[in-house]
Amino acid sequence: MNIYSKKQTWKLLLFIAAVIIGISSLWYTNVLVKKLSEEERKKVKLWAEGTKQLANIENSDQDISFVFEVVKDNETVPVILTDENDSIISNRNLDSLRSNNIVYLKEQLEVMKQQHKPIEIKLLNGHKNFIYYKNSILLTKLAYYPFIQLAVIFLFILVSYFAFSISRRAEQNQVWLGMSKETAHQLGTPISSLMAWTELLKLKNLDQALVSELEKDVSRLQTITDRFSKIGSAPVLVGINILEVITRATHYIKSRTSSKVAFNIHFSEKDEIIAPLNEALFEWVIENLCKNAIDAMDGAGAVDIHITDNVQVLYIDIKDTGKGIPKSKFKTIFQPGYTTKQRGWGLGLSLSKRIIETYHSGKIFVKSSEINSGTIFRIALKKQLER
Repeated sequence: MNIYSKKQTWKLLLFIAAVIIGISSLWYTNVLVKKLSEEERKKVKLWAEGTKQLANIENSDQDISFVFEVVKDNETVPVILTDENDSIISNRNLDSLRSNNIVYLKEQLEVMKQQHKPIEIKLLNGHKNFIYYKNSILLTKLAYYPFIQLAVIFLFILVSYFAFSISRRAEQNQVWLGMSKETAHQLGTPISSLMAWTELLKLKNLDQALVSELEKDVSRLQTITDRFSKIGSAPVLVGINILEVITRATHYIKSRTSSKVAFNIHFSEKDEIIAPLNEALFEWVIENLCKNAIDAMDGAGAVDIHITDNVQVLYIDIKDTGKGIPKSKFKTIFQPGYTTKQRGWGLGLSLSKRIIETYHSGKIFVKSSEINSGTIFRIALKKQLER
């Protein structure tokens, strides 16, 4: 399991943990809501019994102080007392400023009918009254609390995620910068030494073909050093013939690849399309994409490169006949550390994305892919320098 897969696994585990916490919170709050609802219904029933006692009193000398206390005790649950015809007799714990407004009372009565079954009061004269009630403010708040809690937790996680992402990206940028500068610095000394040895070999009148090959390798090392030195800082873009850069990159890869791989460039090398580029870095991207194509084909197949000039935007499509990429991995493959190879750091495509999108203000993505048929990578570049 590579670093990216481990990171994805941890993200999944944390997400599952968050879901379990959320469900547990909802369940426990729901239990509390049910218990509180039962308590409120008992309170309303007691209030109803007190109201019944008051309505059925026949003896004026009877001690009804306890009954009054029971009726007055309800200070939280909104209730409406009606007769058999739904005519409102009295109400309690509703909006004091609107409790005399019949329209408001009828609206509240409809709400109460939807929330709870009424409590029936049988009177001595054979008639009936009904008590309707709705959840208290405390119960209502408690019912909505877990959703508010989850929203706050989600918002906190979202803000934390973006904060950590920005921090991680800044840290990655520093790593890229430090690694690139240090690599360029470390390569500088041996390259200088090799250049001196090359000049010395020329003076010895050795095999010029051998010296020429050595010079090519030294030149290649200089190119690599130049690329690394530009990664850590914003490179200058210059109008360059992009077809020439692509041709040179593919020729280099072709010269170091098996003859079983065919490179097909679908444009004339004599043509010219000028685009703002950093030559060293863009050539690196083309090389990376070609190497990935060769790996995907296991060293046998065809690599086709097409260029579409849409006046303001250039599209470079690099197609292979390899094993293909699952659609679910179209974005994942550009993440640092993601690789399917036994030996690899998983930085090639991530580096290519950084060069195209950060330094050239373009886009690089998987245009299409079919398993066991091949993949098309597309690079989109602006033809005009940004001012």
